[in-house]
Amino acid sequence: MSAHETVAPDGARPAAPAPAARRTLPSLLWALALPAGLLLASGVAQWVTAVGVVLVLAVVAVGACLVGGSWHRAGAATLVCFGGFALTLFAGPAVYEGYMRTVGEPVSAVVVRVVDQDVRRGADMVCTVRELTGERRTFEVSQQQNCFGQAEEGDRVVLREDPLGLLDPWLPYGSGDRGTAGITLACTAGLTLLVGGATFYGGLRRRG
Repeated sequence: MSAHETVAPDGARPAAPAPAARRTLPSLLWALALPAGLLLASGVAQWVTAVGVVLVLAVVAVGACLVGGSWHRAGAATLVCFGGFALTLFAGPAVYEGYMRTVGEPVSAVVVRVVDQDVRRGADMVCTVRELTGERRTFEVSQQQNCFGQAEEGDRVVLREDPLGLLDPWLPYGSGDRGTAGITLACTAGLTLLVGGATFYGGLRRRG
């Protein structure tokens, strides 16, 4: 036994803690991977809802098993799970809007009709819009595609259409709606940092 080695009172050698460097890199990679997986699943949910929901549940389950099961950090695992579910609520619209505003093709259109399909349960707006150029197609755009009554019948708007044809067209904001978009983006960024930070903390302070 070397001079620098300590022995426990019962004669057994204490387990040496894992070096910090061996914990930092894997923890950082997981802290990046889990939020990225949730953002990706949120984007898929805008295309195929059922597939997106399954992916969200899978990513949250991986985070819970990793942080709470393997690393034995129950508090951090709770933050990852609840923060992950909350993140998907805000990230879906944010990812969809970001994609459409970045690569969506602008198309001139006119609003044909705006209806509220279910007044008793609250607003459930549907906007019917028709292209003014090209194939002059007609679309029914729901609140998921940003129809919140900001346009009235007869209004000219500039739709953003998915060049891949996978997503429904996205309606532009009204003059007083940009604050709502900012809140959605801020919540998405904050919850992304929360999930990543909780995962990183759990990895650094893991037990066992």
